[in-house]
This record gives sequence, C-alpha cells and structure tokens, in this order.
Amino acid sequence: MLNRTLLMPSLSASLFYKEIDRLQPISFDKVFQFDKFNSLCKGFVQLGRYSDLKNQTGIYDLQKGSGRKWTVERDMEHLKQSSRGHVDEHEVIRIVGKNPFLWHDHWPVEDYARVFECLVLVDEISKEADKVVSKIRQLGKKHRSKTEMIQSDFDANTESSSTATAPYIAVHMRVEIDWMIHCKKLEQRSGVNQICSSKQEIIERVGNIVSSESPTVVYLAVADSLLNDSSILSGWKKGLLPFEKKKLGVDGIYKKHPYLIQSAIDYEVCSRADIFVGNSFSTFSSLVVLERTQKMKRMGITRSCDIDVRWPSYAYNILGESNGPQKWMTNMSDSTLQAISYGSNAITC
Repeated sequence: MLNRTLLMPSLSASLFYKEIDRLQPISFDKVFQFDKFNSLCKGFVQLGRYSDLKNQTGIYDLQKGSGRKWTVERDMEHLKQSSRGHVDEHEVIRIVGKNPFLWHDHWPVEDYARVFECLVLVDEISKEADKVVSKIRQLGKKHRSKTEMIQSDFDANTESSSTATAPYIAVHMRVEIDWMIHCKKLEQRSGVNQICSSKQEIIERVGNIVSSESPTVVYLAVADSLLNDSSILSGWKKGLLPFEKKKLGVDGIYKKHPYLIQSAIDYEVCSRADIFVGNSFSTFSSLVVLERTQKMKRMGITRSCDIDVRWPSYAYNILGESNGPQKWMTNMSDSTLQAISYGSNAITC
C-alpha cells in the first residue's frame, strides 16, 4: 500500500505536431480539487505543497533512465535501487533528466483506479462541462420531440421517456493532424494495423451501434484547431445527429481556456455520455473507459459482452459484432498500466 506525500504536480498534454505553445503545464489544483483529493485518498497517497516543507534545502536528485534500450524491466530495477539508501531522509526528491519514467507502468490497474477516483474537477471546469452536456441533451430532446409529434396520432403533449432522457453518444474522433502522424508511425513500428481509423470507418462503425432511428445527438470530441477535415459532420446514418463544438454553439466555452482545460471539459462530457466510442490506442479514450468501467463496477456489472449495460463503451478501431465497434471495458485485473498507457488491440468486454 502507498502511504506517501507527493508534492503537488503539474499536468501537461502530449501532442505530436508543431503545436508547442499548447504544451504548457498547468498546476494540479487548477484542474482538480486539492483538499478533496487528500480527503478521498487519505491513508493511500497524499499531495503536499512545497511551502509546507520543513526543510527545503536538502534535495535528493534522482536521475531518470535514458536511452533507446531503456525498458520497463530496467526501469523497475532502477525504481528498486532508488528506494534504497538515504532517499527517505529527504523531504524533496528532484527528478532530473528529459526522458520520462516508466514507473507508472508498474502500477496495478486497481491501485491506479483508486487514485483516479480521488480526482474531482474544480467547480469551474465541472460547471463548464455541465453547460456542454445540458446543450447536447436539450438538442436531443428538441429533435426527438419533433419526430415523435410527427409520428404520433395521440396526445402530443405527453412527453415520452425517450424525450425526457434524450441520451447522447460521445465519440473521441481521432482524425486530427497530430494523431494521424503518430498512429501511422506506431502502426509501422508495431506491425499492428488496428490503430488508425479513417473518418468513414468511424462513422460506419458508430452507425452500427444504434438500431433505433430515434434522433440521437453524437458529440464529436475532436481538437477542432488541429482538424484538417471539415467533412466530419457528413455521411452519418439516419437518426444520428453529429455535432462538434462550433455547430453545438459551445466553442466559446472552450476557447477561453488553455488546451489542457479544454481536454478536461471534453473528458467530462465523454465520461457522462450514455454511449462512449473511442480509440483503444488513445490514452484519453482509455482513461474515459476506465472511469466508465468503475461506474459499472459500482453497479455490480463486471462484463458487457452480449448484454445491454449502463455506461457502455466501444473501440471503433477494432471491428466488433454486426460490423460495429468492439465493446470495451478496462481489465481491472491487469498488473500494469501497459494497455492504458500505450494502448492495445486485445481489449476485453
């Protein structure tokens, strides 16, 4: 069990294109509630502030591993070696070097999920997500009302259950410039051809999830400024109503925030969706699925294959039943975060 106090981290995004200005880190407490985290994770892991340290002078420098031949196994040995000696005598551990640690990959998924449940968005971001979700559901309700009034010969004033709930689908549509560059290189290196997905493939597979023709809003979680293809709104199956930020009328909500906060809002919108569809090689998609799997787990649901469940998730880059996307749940028994950090085409449902 962990029982360590960590200095408040900064959060950053990873991009693979020439958008360096978007990579500015943001303090943890600008995104998540600091005190809430410590309250929920008490006895497991805690965050501290640098100003609270009694001794800020005795710094222990910890060198990151480096080189192309650096592996998870070597990283684990490095972690073990670093835990010996005088490291516990220091209040500040400074991690030195440009290469990332692989230490997080040694975490069991269950432990990682426990920390993940301690992350509560600050009110400002949560309220922005509320506005976006509210707009999506209002549009869904409006379109369903029109359809049902046309089709119904009886009391048009009675609101049906489908109109009242107005479910929506969120698609993490990775077709932006940075992703297409990254995924093509990843396919070449790994020999796996289930990483990249074309716009048309995504549209077709998402269309095979929903059999009903009741109008359903499809929210496209896409980095609009990195998108070269303006045709993502066309070609959708009858009954599916695609909206991105501009068409939805919420682009102003996103534009006033830095890139990382925009991603946090989109993450929340995707997490709350009635159906989520993402890419199993995207860390963003994998984290959304982890949270939705946790929701199902709390409801006593441990599998989603061949059954209708609340909070279903799918991977559009892997072909599933009826030419639709593959159903997807996080494997909570994994001993490492390999699949979440780097992606996998061997997903479970």
